[in-house]
Amino acid sequence: MPVHRPARRSRLSPAGVLLAVLSALSLLLTLPTAAQADDVPERGTARLGQGVIEHDGQGGRPTGGDAAQTEGVDVSSHQGNVAWQTLWNSGVKWAYVKATESTSYKNPYFAQQYNGSYGVGMIRGAYHFATPDTSSGATQANYFASNGGGWSRDGRTLPGALDIEWNPYGAACFGKSQSAMVSWIRDFLTTYKARTGRDAVIYTATSWWKQCTGNYGGFGSTNPLWIPRYDTSPGELPAGWGFHTMWQYTSSGPTVGDHNKFNGALDRVVALANG
Repeated sequence: MPVHRPARRSRLSPAGVLLAVLSALSLLLTLPTAAQADDVPERGTARLGQGVIEHDGQGGRPTGGDAAQTEGVDVSSHQGNVAWQTLWNSGVKWAYVKATESTSYKNPYFAQQYNGSYGVGMIRGAYHFATPDTSSGATQANYFASNGGGWSRDGRTLPGALDIEWNPYGAACFGKSQSAMVSWIRDFLTTYKARTGRDAVIYTATSWWKQCTGNYGGFGSTNPLWIPRYDTSPGELPAGWGFHTMWQYTSSGPTVGDHNKFNGALDRVVALANG
């Protein structure tokens, strides 16, 4: 009778086993977990103050003493078509609208938001969400100026704002050293002024500025500061600025979440618009 013998199993050498284990571990380490994948937003969806609560937390709301401050809002595609008349009736007198991000994104609601705020009587401006890891400061400034970030001396148009804050898509400082980040920001600001004749507003948080620029103090004399802090006061300012021009104090306001206070009466908002 024929004898049936089990097939011989091939065996890996100890070195082969080790190599297979290391390859599997390497693959696992390079794949993002489900939680990590869920945490990274789609490119283009970043907005002013996206990282504030995560990195700086939030406290109370400002109370009283608003006689010399002027209420404003900032919006992006997240708000869609905005009820500008409702905001105007509630006392909001100025607005900033996201125009661009990097060199690949334009806010699809920009026209309704930018022209709509103007139409009800507000003083408005545009902002650019910076991604210093995707292209140079000059390249992004030109893209911004050509796609909604321009300026005209009509008394109703604020200078463009550079939103430079935590990277929602990766490392907080976009993979740049502190000196390289300062150079990138300077490149953007210089190009924007050459295109528009205006010094751009800088929107940034003190903690990010310290971490990613080394608390550089060289822009305070030329570029107005817009600071986010969701608490009862603006708190400590970045180096170089003796005062803030605008303060984003909440992301959970009525009608539109992001509300701001201009550090001055309405005539000072007009003065900034006129340059």
